[in-house]
Amino acid sequence: MNLVGKVIGNRYEILEKIGEGGMATVYKARDNTLKRYVAVKVLRDEFITDDEFIKRFNSEAQAAASLTHPNIVSIYDVGHEETVHYIVMELVQGKTLKEIINEDGVLPWKWSVNIAIQVTSALETAHKNNIVHRDIKPHNIIITEDGIAKVTDFGIAKAVSNSTITAFGTTIGSVHYFSPEHARGGYTDAKSDIYSLGVVMYEMLTGRVPFDADTPVSIALKHMQEKAVEPIKLNPSIPYAINKIIIKAMEKDISLRYQSATELLKDLSLALKNPEGNFVKSNAENMQYTQRIPSIGDEITMEAREEKMKDKKKTGKNQKAKKIGITVAIICAIIIIPIAGFFGTQALLSSGQPKNIDLPDFVGKTVDEAKAMVEEDSIIFEIEETYDGEIEEGKIISQEPPYVEGTQVKEKTVVKLLVSKGTKMVTMKKVVGMKFEDAEKMLTEELELEVEKVGETSKTVEEGVIIKQEIEEGIEIKAGTVVKLTVSKGTGIKQVSVPYVIGETEADAKKKLSDLDVTVVYEEDTTKVDGKVLKQSIETGTTVDEKTKITITVNRIEKLKTGTIKLNLKSVLGDKATITKDPETGEEINPTIALRIEVNGDTVYKDNPRKDATAITATAQGKGTVNVKIFADDVKIKEVQFDLTKEENPVLTLD
Repeated sequence: MNLVGKVIGNRYEILEKIGEGGMATVYKARDNTLKRYVAVKVLRDEFITDDEFIKRFNSEAQAAASLTHPNIVSIYDVGHEETVHYIVMELVQGKTLKEIINEDGVLPWKWSVNIAIQVTSALETAHKNNIVHRDIKPHNIIITEDGIAKVTDFGIAKAVSNSTITAFGTTIGSVHYFSPEHARGGYTDAKSDIYSLGVVMYEMLTGRVPFDADTPVSIALKHMQEKAVEPIKLNPSIPYAINKIIIKAMEKDISLRYQSATELLKDLSLALKNPEGNFVKSNAENMQYTQRIPSIGDEITMEAREEKMKDKKKTGKNQKAKKIGITVAIICAIIIIPIAGFFGTQALLSSGQPKNIDLPDFVGKTVDEAKAMVEEDSIIFEIEETYDGEIEEGKIISQEPPYVEGTQVKEKTVVKLLVSKGTKMVTMKKVVGMKFEDAEKMLTEELELEVEKVGETSKTVEEGVIIKQEIEEGIEIKAGTVVKLTVSKGTGIKQVSVPYVIGETEADAKKKLSDLDVTVVYEEDTTKVDGKVLKQSIETGTTVDEKTKITITVNRIEKLKTGTIKLNLKSVLGDKATITKDPETGEEINPTIALRIEVNGDTVYKDNPRKDATAITATAQGKGTVNVKIFADDVKIKEVQFDLTKEENPVLTLD
């Protein structure tokens, strides 16, 4: 199931696939609620039908979500939508430790110990919260670009290991890191995580895992039965203390292992300071000897010893003879019984172990021919059929495990054979206009065709509806043919919901409307607060295309501006401004005139200038440009426009 382009949980927009494992597919997504990028891990289809697994998965993931630690990938959300079960996690930029080991091989010991300390610190926190990881492996450790180790998949591993699905079938990559108790299906706890971390350290410092084989079962048996080669023998540059730490962490006996992550963390920290120190103590020193239950051979020996003790009470030659006889019996028991027991045990083990047999190449043969190539029941065949236009009907197309020269498998191994059903012709149906999911189901189930989905933006066709089909209706084609269907992705433009911004300041409204093309107009309403949004052109909650134009109206109450009017009387009034006198009598010939100045119709000056005045001033107020009129004896002699906004304290000089 490809979720790219979908939105799940009504908030997580799936952007791209960034990883895939045996259990889940990981996508990069955008959290549209918190406006951040996250990783969304979606369970694979084979898990969603197991109700018990889903129940355990949800409870374990929710418990893991409570963990907060710098070396643990944070879990933000757990949910499901229809058949999609998902976990939303912190998006970590970096590489998995497995990728680094594959690229670099053997890693520097100081760097490796530093990573181990970080992982151990994460496990310490988890174990104190009664959470056991159960799948510690390099694949689940992400190293950031800053060298920080982040452990992921807490809680998920337990759900998988406890599910009804066969463990080896689902965690084939994990078996290299299983603890012995995990491999045998026994009880696992915090000390199982320590064993797995020991294997990870072993791989970092040697470039290989301690146990490997052709099958997961063989690897698991080695974990339970075989002793690993000491890492220092594979890489002599490993310090003594580090070698001892790895050996102790990987002890098969739980009681000999580190008993807690705290204990391991202490030794790792000491190893950085004193890498050649002899501070790693074996737990065997603190263990009491355990009483051993005698075997059959032991019982004979014990009887002989009892006889010997009885004989000590006897005297004479008979006593001496009996001692000699008993001694001989003891020696025989010591020599013969262990030998017999050894060969008897070997015979029992050999009789119960399946033999190795050569794996033939079955491809191109019929099933009957394949069966004839092996002894009866030595291999169990699992047959699956499919149409194939190139392979003859009845012939084997492929096998699993695949044939490689010299490959051997155990008796009773299941070999899957994919057998051709030959060519089947079907008639293509019209699917244009159908929902992709409906068309896919019809073509795959009814016509046995393969379907390839190609997305294309469309302003006229609804998202998810088929726009065109590569093979036209009515054309006869072979079953199994891949049919390409072009499906509408919608407009291809992000849809956004218009927020409510009325009452917000202009700046806050623009911030909220950042996904839209905002146009601002201004209006004055003295009954409302200055600078606040009065209305918006698109109703709140409406879903529109990103960058849609929206107009907001902002209240702007302009403040009164003040300016000065300077009037030169002689220049403006001419002869009327001059008061002449009779040269003989000295009397005034013309009386002083009445002068009035109006601003926007309001009188701001009204007076008779003094006889000796040459200029007067008046004050003008307004919100922008005002109209200034000059009257002399109620006759308008001048009219001008005065812009009060051009500068601070403007002056209008009338000459």
